[in-house]
Amino acid sequence: MPIRSIARSIACTALLDGPGYTPRGPGRLTLRDGRIAAVETAVGVEEAVEPLFALPAPVNAHDHGRPVRSSSFGAAGKPLEVWLHYLALLPAVDPYLAAAASLGRSALGGAGAVMVHYTRSQGLTPLPEEAAEVARAARDVGLRIAFAVALKDRNPLVYGPSEELLALLPGEARREFARRTAAPPPSPVEQIRLVEEVAAAAAGELVDVQYGPTGVQWCSPELLQAVADASARTGRRVHMHCLETRYQRAWADRQFPDGLFPYLKRIGLLSPRLTLAHCTWIRPEEMDILAETGVTVTVNTGSNLGLRSGIAPLAEMVARGCRVALGLDGLALNEDDDALCEMRLANALHRGWGFEGAVDEAQMLRIALANGRASVTGREEGGVIAPGQPADLLLLDANALDSDRLLDGLCLRDLLFARAGAGHIAELVVAGRSVVRRGRVTGINHPAVQAELLARLRHGMAGSVALQAALPALEDAMRRYYDAAPCC
Repeated sequence: MPIRSIARSIACTALLDGPGYTPRGPGRLTLRDGRIAAVETAVGVEEAVEPLFALPAPVNAHDHGRPVRSSSFGAAGKPLEVWLHYLALLPAVDPYLAAAASLGRSALGGAGAVMVHYTRSQGLTPLPEEAAEVARAARDVGLRIAFAVALKDRNPLVYGPSEELLALLPGEARREFARRTAAPPPSPVEQIRLVEEVAAAAAGELVDVQYGPTGVQWCSPELLQAVADASARTGRRVHMHCLETRYQRAWADRQFPDGLFPYLKRIGLLSPRLTLAHCTWIRPEEMDILAETGVTVTVNTGSNLGLRSGIAPLAEMVARGCRVALGLDGLALNEDDDALCEMRLANALHRGWGFEGAVDEAQMLRIALANGRASVTGREEGGVIAPGQPADLLLLDANALDSDRLLDGLCLRDLLFARAGAGHIAELVVAGRSVVRRGRVTGINHPAVQAELLARLRHGMAGSVALQAALPALEDAMRRYYDAAPCC
């Protein structure tokens, strides 16, 4: 059903205008039917200009819709390879509740579009029914989302035969993880069919369903080929992790002596329909292949720091012509889903040192606001304030952002990179609808959702006692396993 909204006029102190994100103001934005109908200069004594700074709503181009912060159940500071197994501590809860809590936090953090790579389902109902509940939560909160169905069929414990890792575990822990990884995976044909069933149940104006192979190390060649063929046939997008850690890099070099990316190109997976999350350990010649094939790379700065994975070479990706976007991955620097803070962190790491420039502010704004939109929405539009574009806007409180001004004429775009965060958000508008206003999600009672979710999670944590006891042994065994494996 097409989006319809009442026409609205916003007269603001300043805005970032057009694809160059040029600071202008005062300005007047007219919104109609979910789009920007006009962008004009606010003039005349009759114009009531609000102290607002308007920019396109940020995009969280890689995330998972996790219900709570991982430090709340002891996973803080763990390397990715063991951190993934800590996620199994969480009991299954109502999928609508989990998604509403997560997407509500994303909205409060300023993101208007969010990738939900659904790598851990609640499992209380068949996945198409669960996906429909996630889509309902997205509609109630008011965000655009992609729902990427997780696909995998190998290496459930380590990047290699599970038996090698299980042999390093003591008896009880060995039995616990053997039990958890014993079920055979569905066939590639069954997994591709599942994506189409999810699309039939959940896709809509604000929800784009995608293929979500979890990563080359977790997908057999047969499954990857099936995804590439299905994407070419249907036009459906693909979202996949890639080279997130040094251990994945080492595995890929062993498995693909002629090169991982030449292999992915040969099977038809590399195309403008593909988004690769992380690429923390990518090499220059591999960046050239991604630039040539039009793949989007989503860099997840805070997550990579929190999981001890490294710092992605964002500036070199940009210099080599890669299309780069930003993701939060559920692990922004302060675990607070603050999209503005994440943009500032990426900018601080990659803008260049001393007087040398690497990525300028306009480029970083394009990375944070525009380049990831197709990865989430499936459409090449938005991310700029211009007539005809989707009315997805973040309105910041200009007075709060500029509260201690000592000189007239300070540029609000400069202050955006110096200090802006979720606390400065006056309103988030998505498709012309007010989604967040002055710290409150308008479509749901987010504090009540959070409280109910935590109550259910706390009640269910007793069911993971055996796993809690086994995780320290797993971490020790993984350390020994990866220390012994050849690395990059």
